[in-house]
Amino acid sequence: MKVAIFGATGTIGKTILWELMDRGHEVTAIVRDPSKVEMVHERLRVEKGDLLNPDQVADFTAGQEAVVSAYGPKFGEEEELLEVTRSLIEGVRRGKASRLVVVGGAGSLLTDSGEMLMDTPGFPEEVRTLAKAHVDAYGLIEESDIHWTYMSPAATITSGPRTGHFRIGMNRLVTDDLGESTISVGDFAAALVDELDDPQFIGSRFTVAY
Repeated sequence: MKVAIFGATGTIGKTILWELMDRGHEVTAIVRDPSKVEMVHERLRVEKGDLLNPDQVADFTAGQEAVVSAYGPKFGEEEELLEVTRSLIEGVRRGKASRLVVVGGAGSLLTDSGEMLMDTPGFPEEVRTLAKAHVDAYGLIEESDIHWTYMSPAATITSGPRTGHFRIGMNRLVTDDLGESTISVGDFAAALVDELDDPQFIGSRFTVAY
């Protein structure tokens, strides 16, 4: 499969890139600084591009069977997420890529009380602005006319190993018997590429946790 990925130099994006390559996909990584892409492979093409430029998004995603966005804004620049989301949607539409899979946030997942995670007591105040930006970005994606999938992580994403074993949910937070919601970045990446290989959630959101 031909896959374009934005945000391939971040922790999650880098892990998704490795997972894509391990499974034999042909990948184009579009990044602001190509020197930060550590991998060199005959099936990997690295391009310098700006996710805020819909013309570039359209050019790089044209002919792709799937587009993955693992973009995440810096703290203090959360408002950029909405600009990027609009550019991404417009670029993917114009480039006529087959589908878009977006790495989103966990804050809008519903808890057992029916509240969004970001509205529950104990939710970290320092990430509330980012969580709200993800909620707004998700709304833009839901309203779009492209083939999209939105993937939320567990409440906590760790640097633990890839096990290949996890549970899948949709709009509700997935928790274990102790009420904890965690996933390793390796298993998160595995679940995302599983969705690319065998689509189950086109036009919807899903989440993974142990």
